[in-house]
Amino acid sequence: MAERGAHITTASLDDNRPSIFEVVAQESLMAAVRPALHHVVKVLAESNPARFGPLWRWFDELYSLLDLLLQQHYLSWASASFSENFYGLKRVSMASGNGQRTLQRKEYWRSLLLLVLVPYLRVKLEKFVNRLREEEDYSIQNAASFSKRCYKAILASYPFVKLSWEGCFLLYQLRYILWNTSHHSPLLGLAGVQLARLTLEDLQAMDATAEKIASTQSALGSLLSSVGSVLKKVLGGVSMTLSSSLSLGVFFLQFLEWWYSAENQETVKSLSSLPAPTAPIHFDLETYSPLLPKLKTVCPLCRKVRVNDTALGTSGYVFCYRCAYYYVKNHQRCPVSGYPTEVQHLIRLYTPDG
Repeated sequence: MAERGAHITTASLDDNRPSIFEVVAQESLMAAVRPALHHVVKVLAESNPARFGPLWRWFDELYSLLDLLLQQHYLSWASASFSENFYGLKRVSMASGNGQRTLQRKEYWRSLLLLVLVPYLRVKLEKFVNRLREEEDYSIQNAASFSKRCYKAILASYPFVKLSWEGCFLLYQLRYILWNTSHHSPLLGLAGVQLARLTLEDLQAMDATAEKIASTQSALGSLLSSVGSVLKKVLGGVSMTLSSSLSLGVFFLQFLEWWYSAENQETVKSLSSLPAPTAPIHFDLETYSPLLPKLKTVCPLCRKVRVNDTALGTSGYVFCYRCAYYYVKNHQRCPVSGYPTEVQHLIRLYTPDG
């Protein structure tokens, strides 16, 4: 039975149409890059909040800007995104077929917009929905307000919207496997392109473009030929080094994705669990931090007796719940230590008599 269905997921050698495994692999590459960079920025922000805190707060925008520059370069040079070019694929117009190597201007801008804007909007939407769920759990909004009803409608409809979105992509992939469509994603259809394998002519044209750019940048006159030969060798070595580095980088990103998975973290915690440390030494609060009040029962933000004592799991400082919630929600950091903090790090404290 396996050999009868093998033709569904594979393509012949003389066919430029990539298999489903190739197109899914190139999508998983970019999906693994973002969490890895996000974790690196988080570690830097926790080690030095004053210097790297803005990177944490503006990570989505900075990542989208870097993604824009990266995708723009590869679309201009190889008519493919970074991950598609890494797996030897290219984008061709559905109207002109596989013969044309470069994309038309309209297809180029559509591809660039969909490659960068759609992931950014999706991340922002997920964060917005998560924030609404947290506010729903803590009952921050007035239950009878118009905004509260709108938020409830968004929370109720979001799972169905997400299911429809994921189901649409799954449907396109199934149709692609069964040879009923020329592209595996609706985003490719909106861009008016389809994926194809790189040919020998494409590789030669890309090398010629790189050599042409290198030659136009050189103005040495009579030494052009000798410098060109040296430059060609250097470019060859750089390309080999870059290719090897990318391969190792992909392996490293996949390793990080596995290492920081929930299942592996539970195993690491069970193997490296240590006794709880002793309580820290109590410093003079006035000399320890000017932001802290003299009385331990006073909130450092409102300077009043704390109401609904709430600690931040990232720093351990205690505030009023309302003060801590709105500050962390707006600034994403601890008001005293500056450590990156999210709303889920708020911990309710219960007194012995409460």
